[in-house]
Amino acid sequence: MLTLAADIEVLARFGRALADPIRCQLLLALREAPAHPSDLADKLGISRTRLSNHLACLRDCGLVVAVPVGRRTRYELADPRLGHALDDLRAAVVAVAEDRTCAEAEEKGCC
Repeated sequence: MLTLAADIEVLARFGRALADPIRCQLLLALREAPAHPSDLADKLGISRTRLSNHLACLRDCGLVVAVPVGRRTRYELADPRLGHALDDLRAAVVAVAEDRTCAEAEEKGCC
């Protein structure tokens, strides 16, 4: 059980990052490979201003880092383990969604 405030804060930051679909797309894109903001904006089909706001959130959450490359900046996951964590989390959520053991799931729209 999580009891340390620091542990809870870490999970809350991760949850905040995953709370927005665009940030989820960014994390998944960066899981594949580091990228420059212009490439990420094109890939996601959003403006660079909007992308910048989401990247700032992910940086503040400690999940991505900006790496200077000459006069440009490249973004990447702050730690390779985050890519594995995203894969594990996705797999767990899919497994739970497919295992509808709650007898009232259809009726209540839960689980």
